[in-house]
Amino acid sequence: MHVGLIGGLGLSLADFMRIKAHGAQKFYPSKEGKAKSVIHIYLPGGMAHQESWDPKPYSPLEYRGPFKSIPTKIPGVHFSENFKESAKIADKITVCRSMTHGEAAHERGTHNMFTGYRPSPATSFPSMGSVVSHEFGSRKNLPPYVCIPKVPNEFAGSGYLSSSFGPFGLGSDPADENFKVRDLTLPDQICDSRFSKRKSLLSTVDSHFRKIEKSDALGAMDKFYNDAYSLISSEEARVAFDLSKENDKTKDRYGRNEAGQRMLLSRRLVESGVRFVSMTYGGWDMHQNIEAGFDKYGPNLDQAFATLISDLDDRGLLDSTLVMLSSEFGRTPKINKDNGRDHYPKVFSVVLAGGGITRGQVYGSSDAFATAPEDNPLSVEDLATTVYDRLGIVADKELMAPGDRPMEIVDGGKVIQDICV
Repeated sequence: MHVGLIGGLGLSLADFMRIKAHGAQKFYPSKEGKAKSVIHIYLPGGMAHQESWDPKPYSPLEYRGPFKSIPTKIPGVHFSENFKESAKIADKITVCRSMTHGEAAHERGTHNMFTGYRPSPATSFPSMGSVVSHEFGSRKNLPPYVCIPKVPNEFAGSGYLSSSFGPFGLGSDPADENFKVRDLTLPDQICDSRFSKRKSLLSTVDSHFRKIEKSDALGAMDKFYNDAYSLISSEEARVAFDLSKENDKTKDRYGRNEAGQRMLLSRRLVESGVRFVSMTYGGWDMHQNIEAGFDKYGPNLDQAFATLISDLDDRGLLDSTLVMLSSEFGRTPKINKDNGRDHYPKVFSVVLAGGGITRGQVYGSSDAFATAPEDNPLSVEDLATTVYDRLGIVADKELMAPGDRPMEIVDGGKVIQDICV
């Protein structure tokens, strides 16, 4: 009888199952929360928590490592001496010292931190930036999701969502002397009038094909071209990406290096209206000579990060901009024979600031040798759910994956209320 009714309505069984799936889908409208934008500072390779945010000054030398610890603006809390400037702004940030997951391979750990999901061969999950793009869209003709200096890995993409929600990669480094964002200006041989004619012709062709075929791929391509036209013709976009608008004092304050100029551009972009910036810096996979590795990357990161937090705060932007500094995992408790540390996901640190996050707090802790969380273990799902909550996105909302499968934005996470305001 049911099959006959379906046929009588002109529906195939596949159509019926698709409608049924949509009807059962959990849906909550996303409304902007305390955080209007996110800057995700990603440190690829696996940054050692012992040499940064969670030093162990009273453990034996082979666990403690080569650096001393220093006091911070949070009473009783110490950072590694590599982060002298960050110690001065510790009262503006929250350090989560109990981050934990089970993936010790770079690719799998990176997947965790970008998507909030463990990797699965059955599903390609969207990154946080793509989910934010999907839920809120663009502001002021700017891409909602930007990667600096480029899309850092395959897990930073749109996953099962349409490719139209994927990131905009600069294709150039803000630290380069001749920094120029590709796709933001017309090629020299194409003038504005010729550009307009091409756009008109493409619209005509697109309209013709839409009459004979409807597909997600066509929709994504259509959005891609419309976004590209808006970007190229937008004065706001050109200004947002133009670091020459910053004075020399500000550039020097951030640091005229990769960390400094990438974070400076990140601030310009969220100030202009970009919703999610993913910024990558350094190489933190320090299996050998961890002291030299931190000497190379630590000072520039420290200066740029501390300046970013202070600058956002001075401009009245920190309360509406959630800054997250993370890596795919931490490093082993004990220094190895090559004076480095190996992969270790069991416990590591993540730093959060602004956007509805408490100030001047340490959440969770690792044990005396940094081998495991001692209290308040923080899962990938809980971290992602908390970030989404600050943005106004309900993390167990279901989005539709291929095959008409409703998928929760995050599966099973909870909001960590202790770090929220």
